[in-house]
Amino acid sequence: MFAGQDSLLKLRMTKNSARGFYLLIAVVVVLLDRWTKHLVAQRIRLYAHVQIIPGFFRLTHTENTGAAFSLFADSPAHWKTGLLIAFSVIALAVVSVLLWKNHHAHVVTGIGLSLIMGGAMGNLWDRLTSGRVVDFLLFYVKRYQWPVFNLADSAIVVGAGLLIGEILFHKSIGGEDARLN
Repeated sequence: MFAGQDSLLKLRMTKNSARGFYLLIAVVVVLLDRWTKHLVAQRIRLYAHVQIIPGFFRLTHTENTGAAFSLFADSPAHWKTGLLIAFSVIALAVVSVLLWKNHHAHVVTGIGLSLIMGGAMGNLWDRLTSGRVVDFLLFYVKRYQWPVFNLADSAIVVGAGLLIGEILFHKSIGGEDARLN
């Protein structure tokens, strides 16, 4: 990813062991996401909050019928949930194909795709079972706040960030791509 880190992040893996490793990451993301959403739903009533770091961070139980960071949440359109489910399924299919076809022995790319896959699966689970996603992480400073989100959203953003970093900062070695095929 960044100069000097490439050799630290490269593992010698067979296609199947790489696929298994990346699938494990996605499964861990889904399990952590499901567990944290369950804890919040059981222990914090809807729209209540628990102050963690005063003036900066609190747990706030909300349910989002929109897309990431509550985009389209206020839209009354009946097709919204179906469209979000379809988008999630398409994203999962694309990421799955990328992970399967290119086993990504270059670890950063595989981890990024795995985080996106796990996050998409976590939020898709909520949409399929209840039509809404449980969100609970709220960061704020004074009256300015980031939209409430969850671990699945975090995994998607971190995964996308890893992929963008890989694209922007990956250096080729000797004129050839440093990725293992």
